[in-house]
Amino acid sequence: MEQALPSPSYNVGALQLTVVSDGTNWLDAGAVFGLVPKVMWSRVTGATNEFNQIPLGLNCVLLQSDGKTVLIETGQGNKDFEQLRGRGQEPHHGRLLHDLAANGVRPDEVDIVINTHLHADHCGWNTCLDGETLRPTFTNARYYIQRAEWEVATHPNERTRATYLGENLHPVDEAGQVEFIDGETVVTSDITVIETPGHTQDHASVVISNGGATAIYLGDVTQHKLQLERVAWISAFDILPLVSIETKKKLIADAIEGDHLVICVHNTFPGVGRLSTIEGRTRFTEEPPHG
Repeated sequence: MEQALPSPSYNVGALQLTVVSDGTNWLDAGAVFGLVPKVMWSRVTGATNEFNQIPLGLNCVLLQSDGKTVLIETGQGNKDFEQLRGRGQEPHHGRLLHDLAANGVRPDEVDIVINTHLHADHCGWNTCLDGETLRPTFTNARYYIQRAEWEVATHPNERTRATYLGENLHPVDEAGQVEFIDGETVVTSDITVIETPGHTQDHASVVISNGGATAIYLGDVTQHKLQLERVAWISAFDILPLVSIETKKKLIADAIEGDHLVICVHNTFPGVGRLSTIEGRTRFTEEPPHG
């Protein structure tokens, strides 16, 4: 395991958010940018690797709220290493537990896990292998998951079965640790899960508010910062593309008006910034760590 990345922290009122990383996920660039022609996205993303992939961050958030240790998203995990190596690809993810340890947090100390949705690169560390047995990674946590997203994830179709993986889901349910939620839900006095459909029908984002300040963890509302600056650029992974555009437009307008801190799962680590309008165009500006 590589040395843990520095864990940058950001203040939201009296809260301190720490971005922890599960590493990097390499995804097909054409799929990330959907209908946008390569001649357009390649000018602003740089070169791809030999598999036509670009690197996407796996940024998760750790914070304390109401005396609870909260982890938003669990990355891709390490259960797919053998599969990737079989394709000739070396994994660059699976480091979340290492980063948590570097921040003094053991898996059994996490009280709340929030999943924005249940694609494999967002809930991979929901479970882990204990010998040959799958079990929940965070043994004392309640896992907050949209009920409708769970239903879709546990009944995948031909399109979704490659990313809705039962190994990330069923052990948590069997252990009685799933906290099903329906729509907008207050999780703690500082944390609210909101509906942000488009990427999946029941996709959610996480709003963190304290002392008049707000941060929003977007989940897969975008997969690349360019998709915040160019609203019409959406990924081929979005199940409801037109809904995705409308969701993104609203979030962008709210973030600019409220000067919200924006946390992007798949931006280059740590993926935190603010949105503004410059000469009539939306711009994402990286935010330096506050601590």
